Amino acid sequence: MWKKFLKKSGWADIIISLIFVIFGIMLISRPEAIMSIISILLGGIFIVMGILKVVDYYSNGKQDNYLIALSVVMILIGIIIMFCADIIMSVFRILIGIWIIYSGIMNLQTAIIWKDYKSKVWLVTLILAITTIIVGVYVLVNTGAILQTVGIAILIYGLVDIIESFIFIKKVDNYLD
Repeated sequence: MWKKFLKKSGWADIIISLIFVIFGIMLISRPEAIMSIISILLGGIFIVMGILKVVDYYSNGKQDNYLIALSVVMILIGIIIMFCADIIMSVFRILIGIWIIYSGIMNLQTAIIWKDYKSKVWLVTLILAITTIIVGVYVLVNTGAILQTVGIAILIYGLVDIIESFIFIKKVDNYLD
């Protein structure tokens, strides 16, 4: 009984992981289109939740004044997410890019300090700092860089989870016999 249940659970994990793999591939290949879809869905969810709070407000006899304020805020957030997703993503990308460049500059400064102390790691630190700065500039210039990176992480997660699930399904027989 447990063996059958565990095997079904393993196959369900594989299906979920395949969905993650497909989503990761889509994020890598079409980050802007996926962001648009996500922003429409997320904005729609906020708007529906806001409308439900308005209905709840009126069905409770207008007793909870916070519900009407909460519903207006949720509807506004939904509209902003739906129609300003590009702006939000651009600001986020710029902030991340600046943060990465700043981190690279700090590491560059550390490399110079290591060189002054005649440390052997200064050259490695220098190369990593320059690489970090280049990555930061790439994130600033490439609009899909953040989403593609997330897509790569999701893809790797999905593939690793599929492998682990297959191993789990194969090993269930060994442990439960």
